[in-house]
Amino acid sequence: MTMLGLVLGLGYGYGFYGFYWDPTYWLVIVGAVICLIASARVQSVYRKYSRYRSHSGMTGAQTAERILHYAGIYDVQILHVRGNLTDHYNPANRTLSLSDSVYNSTSVAAVGVAAHECGHAIQHQKNYIPLKLRSAIVPVANLGSTLAWPLIIIGLLFTSETGNFLITLGIVCFSLAVLFQLVTLPVEFNASARAMRILGETGILGREELGKTRKVLSAAALTYVASAAASILQLLRLIILTGGRRDRD
Repeated sequence: MTMLGLVLGLGYGYGFYGFYWDPTYWLVIVGAVICLIASARVQSVYRKYSRYRSHSGMTGAQTAERILHYAGIYDVQILHVRGNLTDHYNPANRTLSLSDSVYNSTSVAAVGVAAHECGHAIQHQKNYIPLKLRSAIVPVANLGSTLAWPLIIIGLLFTSETGNFLITLGIVCFSLAVLFQLVTLPVEFNASARAMRILGETGILGREELGKTRKVLSAAALTYVASAAASILQLLRLIILTGGRRDRD
């Protein structure tokens, strides 16, 4: 059996059910559809509310600086990075990066995204446990996602206990990546909650503007939910397929 055949076997049943449609592939399709819908939703909502200029006239960068100082944070550097919605906070070097669509924009959408990233900086300042846990998981999750598929594919080359061990190890590695996705959920939801509260307290956005921004952040949160759901479905599929294979050995 060739390496290509093994890879295709995970998608179409080669080595498990023979050459025909593998029913578990619907799990992958459902996960992909969920992610596509969530991605399209956040892009649509962001475009809609990026047309509404905030009453304060503050840009995303100015909003970030105002919120950080309001929270007593003065050692986080605000950076301008390329891309669209590539915004992120890096706790390792204490930098808050805002994308082209956020940094200089005065829209309620941009202000909301900037405030959300500030929420992560505040989490870091306050030693928010889920954020610390996520940061601790990052190295093993990255390693797990890198090793998972090679281990599973190599394991399929063997029909002995060695093969089953490698497959199980691959699934464990993939599970670490899924765990990272799950831990990310409370981190993201909490950052948005902090953002909404501070935007109201500082008066950066009015009540009506807060409603628009909440829709943007809610749509963004759904992308993390969709990603976690897709990962869980993929993990379930791997367990079903390799479990059947091990039962036959």
